Amino acid sequence: MNLPEQPATFRQPSPAERPWWWKLLDGSGSEARVPEEYAHQRFASQADAESWVGEVWAELSAAGVDAVTLFEHEREVYGPMSLSA
Repeated sequence: MNLPEQPATFRQPSPAERPWWWKLLDGSGSEARVPEEYAHQRFASQADAESWVGEVWAELSAAGVDAVTLFEHEREVYGPMSLSA
């Protein structure tokens, strides 16, 4: 018996549905190790991604993130952008 695909409400969005993401960088330019709540966040639009980083930049900085780079799928859009005030 084949079950129908889960409705979008009950499944995680795919990368195709949420193509925007931030690479979080530490002081050496390597990917920063951050708490799970900040890691691997994906967004439906560039505006959503930019709003999110604008809301949590201080927490990211406190977690050891020195800069961020915005990607759409695998295309680098801009960055690295410093989180220093």
